[in-house]
Amino acid sequence: MDTHELTPGEMAHRSGVAVSALHFYEREGLIHSRRTSGNQRRYARETLRRVAFIRMSQRLGIPLARIREALATLPTDRVPTSKDWAKLSAGWRQDLDDRILHLQRLRDNLTGCIGCGCLSLKTCLLTNPGDVLAEQGPGASRL
Repeated sequence: MDTHELTPGEMAHRSGVAVSALHFYEREGLIHSRRTSGNQRRYARETLRRVAFIRMSQRLGIPLARIREALATLPTDRVPTSKDWAKLSAGWRQDLDDRILHLQRLRDNLTGCIGCGCLSLKTCLLTNPGDVLAEQGPGASRL
């Protein structure tokens, strides 16, 4: 076996992802493997970084379609370099900054009025009298 390739079990162990998740990522076009003459999957060692990127992106709530788009910007004819990953990261900077801002607002306003229009909290009578926030549409308008 090539020492630069990992079996699905080795990839799962090294990445902390179940083999079934690796197969799912492959079906979704997020990672790739090659097949041996015995039709067994083999993953290039650099796939570990892609899996780590996928997992972290998922933990941040980024949809798989966006993750796929980002990974598609990496070169396919060579192993991505740190410059390639930095370029990908720079492309996501604004999106991540927006997510951070929304999470901070959620954290800071969760105990107060978030503008959901429920009028069930005692403070809603003070911060949203007459449910005026309903005019801004559905959902949490203050987040």
